[in-house]
Amino acid sequence: MAVLPQSLTALSPHETGYVESVDPCSGKMMDRVPAADPSSLPSIFERARAAQKEWSARPLRERCALIRTLRDAVYDRREEIVSVIVRETGKPRVEAIFAEILLALDTADFLARQSPAWLRAERVPHHNIAMKAKSAWLEYEPLGVVAVISPWNYPFSTPMALVIPALIAGNAVILKPSEITPCTGALIGDLVVRLAGTSKFPPALLQVVQGDGALGAALVDGAPDKMFFTGSVATGKKIAEACARKLIPSVLELGGKDAMIVLADANLEIASSAAVWGSFTNCGQACLSVERVYVEAPVAERFIQLCVEKTGKLRVGPASDLDVEIGPMIRLAQLERVERQLQDAIERGAKILAGGKRRAELGPNFFEPTVVSDVDHSMQLMRDETFGPVLAIQTVASADEALERANDSRFSLSASIWTSDAAAGKNLASHVRAGSVMINDVASYYGVSEAPHGGRGESGWGRTHSRAGLIEMVHAKYIDLDRLPRIPKPWWFGYTDRLAVAADRFVDLLFAPGFGRRMRALASQEGARGLIFRRDSI
Repeated sequence: MAVLPQSLTALSPHETGYVESVDPCSGKMMDRVPAADPSSLPSIFERARAAQKEWSARPLRERCALIRTLRDAVYDRREEIVSVIVRETGKPRVEAIFAEILLALDTADFLARQSPAWLRAERVPHHNIAMKAKSAWLEYEPLGVVAVISPWNYPFSTPMALVIPALIAGNAVILKPSEITPCTGALIGDLVVRLAGTSKFPPALLQVVQGDGALGAALVDGAPDKMFFTGSVATGKKIAEACARKLIPSVLELGGKDAMIVLADANLEIASSAAVWGSFTNCGQACLSVERVYVEAPVAERFIQLCVEKTGKLRVGPASDLDVEIGPMIRLAQLERVERQLQDAIERGAKILAGGKRRAELGPNFFEPTVVSDVDHSMQLMRDETFGPVLAIQTVASADEALERANDSRFSLSASIWTSDAAAGKNLASHVRAGSVMINDVASYYGVSEAPHGGRGESGWGRTHSRAGLIEMVHAKYIDLDRLPRIPKPWWFGYTDRLAVAADRFVDLLFAPGFGRRMRALASQEGARGLIFRRDSI
């Protein structure tokens, strides 16, 4: 059993149990982390609000500088963080470095540089002549206390992509990590706790609460100023309903069924490598996994052959072997879900061309990366999120059919298009129903700090990453200063027939079709000047 820092293992008076960290390779418990009782949440929120008040009073540039300190702490402890991630998730070390550490470091660095420009007061020019006497601007204010419920598949980079902009914007954060990866979540809290110990962050600015779904439901009852959730559709719907009852805004990222369109002119060698990586990275347990491939008939046979050959060469095993490329699935229940989808597909005529079997000799949760052909949309495999190492390929007659199939899904998170014709790729991308579309690449936009991330439909709502994600962390407040404060406004009370005529002439001046008609309105005795400079208002 690994030993956690003392700050992660000490029980508080409100903690009544533990959350266990289980090795997905062996199924054995490795560690346990104290669980928070829902009854402790009122005091947790109280401490968070006190910390937020102090934190938001600090200048934005100071907050950004302290986020750089947090970035440096992640960098200094990256070896420890990677080790915990690999142990809890079973993912290969390379993936833990690229998709967890690198993304968190880049998020902190990017937002610390960009936020002073993105969150400064922003002038709002007025186009309407009646409002030209006003100056106006937007100010961005912190929300207050935000609650984050994060997933197990990327247990470090996903919550950090929310914690970092939330703190920069001046909020306090209450984070509930997945109960499947409690040690990784605890490390996030420990990073800030240690910085708070040096007086750089207020105590309780970030609080990590460990527990199951009941604790997550109690978080909503605590009335955070905004809720951020990444996870399943079923749980996301429950959170959305609970937030709606309290009018709490939310951002939901609920997964995907990402489509890959391979046109006949694509570079098949590159496209097949992308399909194999995009489908099997993190053992297919990623919201951006390639789960559906639509390939044009003239190249389908060769593309499928390449995918099968490359899949057969993948090394499956525990992450303790640094050459391993495919680790275990997180839990047996997830593996069994994949098996049910495959069985349904086989019964409906699909063919397994590679993989499709458990690897019990490696451990209880290992499953071979699997390539399936002859699929169609009658199958669960093409309709429901798989979240496992399965690459399903359907042959289509044309790009139009591929587009129709790609858009035939209740999910719409991401997609990719593969072609040698950039113009055709751009045109097709404009018609794909997805939050993001990559041309000749898959999934990696998630590592582009400038790129917003999110979808629609059952993929959720709202955005994370980029400026769009930062703006999700603030209130935009409009402020208006009238530069002619001694002049009463013509639309105030004191209505008369004359005012009605003048108002009508003013609308003509602004919107009547035809230059001549607008000029007649301007020349009218009851025209715009009579309206604007009228002085008999109440």
